[in-house]
Amino acid sequence: MEMKIFIYLGIALLLSLLSSKAIKKFHLPNVTAYLIMGLLAGPYMFKLLPHEAIVSFEPISEIALGFIAFSIGSEFKFSYLKKVGKAPVVIAVLEAFMAVALVDLALILTGHDLSFSLMLGAIAAATAPAATLMVVRQYKAKGPVTNTLMPVVAIDDAIALMLFGISLAIVKTLNATEEVSLLMTLLKPFYDIIGALLIGAVMGVIQTLLIKWFSGRGNRLSVTIAMIALTLGLSKYLGFSELLSCMALSAVFVNFSSTANSVFDQIERFTPPIFMMFFFISGADLNIAILPSVGVVGLIYVIVRVIGKVSGATLGASLCKCEEPVRRYLGFTLIPQAGVAIGLASVALSVLPEYGQTIKVIILAGTVIYELVGPVVTKIALTKAGDIQPVLEKKLSTAV
Repeated sequence: MEMKIFIYLGIALLLSLLSSKAIKKFHLPNVTAYLIMGLLAGPYMFKLLPHEAIVSFEPISEIALGFIAFSIGSEFKFSYLKKVGKAPVVIAVLEAFMAVALVDLALILTGHDLSFSLMLGAIAAATAPAATLMVVRQYKAKGPVTNTLMPVVAIDDAIALMLFGISLAIVKTLNATEEVSLLMTLLKPFYDIIGALLIGAVMGVIQTLLIKWFSGRGNRLSVTIAMIALTLGLSKYLGFSELLSCMALSAVFVNFSSTANSVFDQIERFTPPIFMMFFFISGADLNIAILPSVGVVGLIYVIVRVIGKVSGATLGASLCKCEEPVRRYLGFTLIPQAGVAIGLASVALSVLPEYGQTIKVIILAGTVIYELVGPVVTKIALTKAGDIQPVLEKKLSTAV
């Protein structure tokens, strides 16, 4: 297997490149091409790559998430946040809360167990930033929706963890056979968030100092890769959110380093094959055979979560008096859901063993749908909002 892994890696990259060419004829994002090609070539369909190869690629997925979070964290520049004001925070809170509340309500009203409803609904807040970022990058999207979207996606992870923690505390209390500390359960997500942010902030300060010391472009790229890897490793070892830590790393760096922009330009040129592999692996890991098993409850989750995201984002944008394109289209860019949601589903499995497996299957099935549909919907929404220019899209399509 050790010898074959490089062959599988080469095959995966070449298939991804070919898929991006083919998808242009349908005017769909490259992300969709990578996901579909991974799905077709993976162990659940044509088995060009065995399951062992996909498992061995896991470090690539983890480092890719670190780079994605690092890129998104750059949106937290003080000068930019002053300009956009409170809107991203208000929108992120409301879109996450509405997704959770509506899924909870829909499940309870259709006769499902209260603990099951609260636990499944709690996961609805989580949004996957990777696909959204790739669509924005591919089409060089610029405009009010994109400007609001990136900080909203960054904040969403923290809000999702908080809401999940609150629901988890309620479910534990409802099902407790012995005394449970409600306060400690409620404080756990805040502890996790603060820990992740502290790790990222400290590493961001270290990176800023090292970048001053190493002036060469290659050295600065090496420093950045090292800091992302260290932040990921420390966060994973301590049980904190790797996404939040890498966002905090980037946020500190972008605000205190005068050379941050040039470093981010280097990272953007360095990451395409890593992101390509990330989405190919994500597609290969999707088992579409589980879709028929989710039943009515799965459909409720998939549909109502989207309604919650869209209505919450619209409400938040309206309260903050955002521009009309933001009010109309931002919610549709928040559909993708993947890693964080799957991780939360694993927690649910340990808390509610009688329902945990059902919750995990629903979340995995939802991931299949959201990851395939989400990038396409994001592209359509950004195009309708005017953030993706049709002329530029045509040029990009013919250039790839």
